[in-house]
Amino acid sequence: MKKLKKSSFSMVGVLSFFALIAFTMQVAILVYDYIIKRTVNKGIIAVLILILVIILSVIITVFDFLRRKIMVERPVKRIINATEKIASGDFNTKLEIAHTYDKYNEFDVIMENLNTMSAELSKSEILKSDFISNVSHEIKTPLSVIQSYATLLQDDSLDNESRQKYSKILLQASKRLSDLITNILKLNKLENQTISPEYKKLNLTDTVAEIVIGYEEIIEKKGIELECDFDDIMLVSNSGYIEIIINNLLSNAIKFTDKNGKIKVSLKSISNGGVIKVSDTGCGIPKETGKRIFERFYQCDTSHASEGNGLGLALVKKVIDIMGGEISVTSEISKGSEFTVVLKNVEADI
Repeated sequence: MKKLKKSSFSMVGVLSFFALIAFTMQVAILVYDYIIKRTVNKGIIAVLILILVIILSVIITVFDFLRRKIMVERPVKRIINATEKIASGDFNTKLEIAHTYDKYNEFDVIMENLNTMSAELSKSEILKSDFISNVSHEIKTPLSVIQSYATLLQDDSLDNESRQKYSKILLQASKRLSDLITNILKLNKLENQTISPEYKKLNLTDTVAEIVIGYEEIIEKKGIELECDFDDIMLVSNSGYIEIIINNLLSNAIKFTDKNGKIKVSLKSISNGGVIKVSDTGCGIPKETGKRIFERFYQCDTSHASEGNGLGLALVKKVIDIMGGEISVTSEISKGSEFTVVLKNVEADI
């Protein structure tokens, strides 16, 4: 939001009103002096002075009315009209500001802030629409698979091999749907939480190692080489958030790394924290899409050939932001990617 640099509106109003009063008093003095020199009749003097006061009062009143009409009522009316449009859902509302920024008055600042608010609301509306559209699409895909194969399984003449195959596809589709809903709920909870997460001192090395061990069977089954290089690190953090980070980064590395590829997970100690790196020799990320991978539902694989819903990295980014950490990625097509996460002690919550 803009802040008022110069109170030009107040100064103009004060100076103009002061000038008018000074001018009125000077006129009154001059007229009184003129009358007193030409008549000694006190009654006539009183009447003339009364008439003068009335005329000058009318002039001041008209001047102040016009001043308020132009400098107060007109911008207030524009602001009211704009707020009514925004309240009715028209987030494309924009107020034209007559003055340059260095000459802003109070109303100009309000208009600028309204323009900023309207633009932000417009962005939020677009994000909400995109979110609903993406959720609908992502839910529709596994539901369609479930409905199709559930119908096929109702065929009594279906052989056992096909039945097993269709059941497996049903389980995969239902898991994909379950993961999607779980991630949506997690992301929503993180974005709307009002209570700060609970932090405690933990062994980051043990936490990461336990998560990696849980993926050993999948990694071996896919024929991927796993390399781990861990420093011993104690950290004040949130274990649940660390699980979200490692689970998503490691599962993505496995997903996009072909057979005979390599995944490396390293954990290095730094001053007041630790650095987690998850690298792979997978397909890599194009430069033009690398900056968007932390957005909701954004998937580098636009064909949706690989399983996923584009929420994993959005969750990772969110929890890292909450913990005050950092995440970055370097990647090269056909050579792989490396995600680097910097986590620091949350000293304030010890």
